[in-house]
Amino acid sequence: MFIQHIIGLFTDPAREWVKIREQCKSSERSRVGHIFVMAAIPALAGYFGTTRVGWRIGVGDPIRITGESAVSIAVIYYLALIVGVFTIGWVIHLLGKAYEVEKPLPLCISLASYTATPLFLIGIMEVYPVLWLNMLIGLPALAYTVYLLYTGLPVMMEIPPERGFLYASAVLAVGLIALVSLLAITALLWGMGLQPVFTH
Repeated sequence: MFIQHIIGLFTDPAREWVKIREQCKSSERSRVGHIFVMAAIPALAGYFGTTRVGWRIGVGDPIRITGESAVSIAVIYYLALIVGVFTIGWVIHLLGKAYEVEKPLPLCISLASYTATPLFLIGIMEVYPVLWLNMLIGLPALAYTVYLLYTGLPVMMEIPPERGFLYASAVLAVGLIALVSLLAITALLWGMGLQPVFTH
């Protein structure tokens, strides 16, 4: 079912958000299991790209990471993506009180996870780790993710678009803070010995 939602978010997002909302409301079970599948895309692609393909600086040989090092990085990456989505869903849930809307946590997590869909899908580009190419393709995916947040939040939370705009802006600000925090945590982990080990 989640594949139909993903297709719908790219073809007719306004209509698809309504379907996702109604599905979340009609079922007591959490509809967030697809996160565990989607988060594996960038983690596995990153593993393959850094161990098999590598990247070049100048005209030298490709730089690659050892398999053992790449596995630990891929696992941490995978867990960070899942924790990130659940955290943003929790933030959406908490901020709802400030915007006078109470929605169940699973619905808020569904909103966060489907909003992140373009970023998960673009993660396949990590198979070929070329910075300029990843940036060229990644920026439109990031822009579409922001668009999904601004269009999906009012629909999922059932609030007017004007309030939804302010609400989505607050969520986006928290997401940017979380991204900076993640970069700081990465630097700390590297300092603790979890930095990549390069092949010779």
